Amino acid sequence: MAWDFETDPQFQEKLDWVDRFVTEEVEPVDRIIEHAWDVSDPTRNKLIKPLQETVRGQELWACHLGPNLGGPGYGQLKLALLNEILGRTHSGPVVFGCQAPDSGNAEILAHYGTPELKARYLGPLIDGDIMSCYSMTEPQGGSDPTSFVTRAVRDGDHYVINGEKWFSSHARFSSFLIVMAVTDPTAPRTERASMFVVPIDTPGIEIVRNVGVWGHSESEGTHAYIRYTDVRVPADHLLGEEGKGFEVAQTRLGGGRIHHAMRTVGLVRASLDMMLERAVSRRTRGKNLSDMQLVQEMIAESWVELEQFRLLVLRTAWKIDQLQDYKKVIADISAVKMVMPKVLGNVVSRAIQLHGSLGISTEMPFGKWLLESYHMGLADGATELHKQQIAKQLLRGTEPSPGLFPTVHLPALDSAAELKFGLQAKGVW
Repeated sequence: MAWDFETDPQFQEKLDWVDRFVTEEVEPVDRIIEHAWDVSDPTRNKLIKPLQETVRGQELWACHLGPNLGGPGYGQLKLALLNEILGRTHSGPVVFGCQAPDSGNAEILAHYGTPELKARYLGPLIDGDIMSCYSMTEPQGGSDPTSFVTRAVRDGDHYVINGEKWFSSHARFSSFLIVMAVTDPTAPRTERASMFVVPIDTPGIEIVRNVGVWGHSESEGTHAYIRYTDVRVPADHLLGEEGKGFEVAQTRLGGGRIHHAMRTVGLVRASLDMMLERAVSRRTRGKNLSDMQLVQEMIAESWVELEQFRLLVLRTAWKIDQLQDYKKVIADISAVKMVMPKVLGNVVSRAIQLHGSLGISTEMPFGKWLLESYHMGLADGATELHKQQIAKQLLRGTEPSPGLFPTVHLPALDSAAELKFGLQAKGVW
């Protein structure tokens, strides 16, 4: 039986290189460019493309993909260790070719795309030459995709899409969108929708507005409210079979959730590191903050929460590698998704408190990270839904007690023990 927590020495050398590279080369880029996904920005390209080539030279490009798709095939556990470092940066995932939503969209194309779609979109997407958008949620739908009303109607060798989508992130940077639309409203709820590749320049696509979020300083928001009006897409742009949109979606959502958590570990660790530095640097009433018992409590609680969260993420990544089936790790992924916003919010809040007025200022990153905790509680399914999912998985297969009282009813256990050992009364040999 093998059971340890050691990283392979050769891969640890890679991680040490990544940590130095991110600190020295990637984090300074974050201070210059507005958005790492904007491939039309010449400053972005001038700064990021050489870094991407360096990453390729280290054989660390697109680590979420297997060798058949141009990745090194490291698996989810090694990806988790890598993403812990990248998660503290804006540009890091793009520099290493494993950014959302493109990583999940590449998985969908790899599994369900036709050879023509793969040649046109998958190769350039993996190479980092283009970006993509996952256009799924709707203004009235929220976390319930069975309530979607955007329609795709077959018309000869095309489908015609009509409807609206909400929070379609990075649409304004994308060459194509992956769109979920209802193809048969009379089918069972989970068999009504299908998934399509829709080129961004298709007539009838209107970005009503790009929605911004608090804590992000972009001059224009990056989460599109999109209206589709008589958008015609070739029938061969259907991903998978008609009515299998939910099945296709799970190809990316399971991975997307755990990847968010991997990167969030990096944000939590960065927050804790800033707390520690502040505690030993700031003096009040003749003492360092680090000498105050309540500050020590805040630091201790933050470290424990980080380590618990990190171990849950790593174990879930390990199980995905072992089972190679997201469906068999549903409860674990939901648990990671449920814990993630709470841990990030708790630790960042303590970091703000230790930094005082500086902590709530725009001269520190905590406000953005605190709001990111709420984002993590909504993205890829609300926290409440994942709590339900965990409970359902745990309750499934649980047998009710055979009698009136629970199976661990102490008087019944006493009687069974006495009978087992041939005792006439408790305590008599």
